Amino acid sequence: MKDSFGRNITYLRISVTDLCNLRCKYCMPEEGITKVHHKDILSVEEIEEIAKVFVKLGVNKIRLTGGEPLLRPGILDIVEKIGRLEGLKDFALTTNGILLKKYAKELKLRGINRVNISLDTLDENKYNNITRIGKLKDVMEGIEAAKEVGLTPIKINTVLIGGFNDDEIEDMVRLTEKEDIDVRFIELMPIGEAIKYESKYFISNELVLKKVPELIEIERKDISSPAVYYKLPNAKGRVGLINPISCKFCEYCNRIRLTAQGKLKLCLHSRDEIDLKEALRKGQDLERIIVEAIGEKPESHNLESGVYVTKKMYQIGG
Repeated sequence: MKDSFGRNITYLRISVTDLCNLRCKYCMPEEGITKVHHKDILSVEEIEEIAKVFVKLGVNKIRLTGGEPLLRPGILDIVEKIGRLEGLKDFALTTNGILLKKYAKELKLRGINRVNISLDTLDENKYNNITRIGKLKDVMEGIEAAKEVGLTPIKINTVLIGGFNDDEIEDMVRLTEKEDIDVRFIELMPIGEAIKYESKYFISNELVLKKVPELIEIERKDISSPAVYYKLPNAKGRVGLINPISCKFCEYCNRIRLTAQGKLKLCLHSRDEIDLKEALRKGQDLERIIVEAIGEKPESHNLESGVYVTKKMYQIGG
């Protein structure tokens, strides 16, 4: 399934809920969110049906996101239904890790291959500050549970924020020395709540290479991956740099997103959406609608020109 620029679209991120058990400052307002009616989000069966169509059309990688996906009622049923789709090569989940200790074993048994864990600091007080309500201990226990059941390689996603965690870069990198863990530093993106941040908080990932000059760039096996990977000498894991602002990777983008309310987003930073939920419930030709939509995927985002999406990240899917 190719778009009009010849990019092969093989990766679908499905948000199963916009609810979250944290209130990260760059993602969600302190008071939380207004809950939507149950009828306004995709059911377990609808998620399965849409996923089937995408896999039939050539998608071979699916990632479940949120909000926090482990809060979704029926999450294990969703995992099991998608996990048994023929043609799916990679099935992953992005989580904040708070509930991972509880769910890790069942996620693995029902089909999840690996997990990405959002973690911006290794300091308990700073973690509580950035998440407003979270406990670092819960995340660390979740990481251990994931390792024990084989949800590996684990990828830790760290949003780099000037004046907050740029003094922890070396500590985060050291997590890769003796463990099969990838730490990926992601530039803070001006989207949703983060648009309110002052420019001093937006710093380039080049700082990672300046602080840890012994990092060695390694061969890029997957050009569609947004991360450029490095390694410390003799380390087990890798360090990834994801630079949506300072180094666009739109040329190789192979992904699309489905929100919890059934809206297909062809680009994270585009305001355009296609309502697959409504199409499915009206019995329309979902396959045709998806193929036509893929043909409209934009060539690139325009963050560098100040074109931002005001919709919050938890509403889109991480």
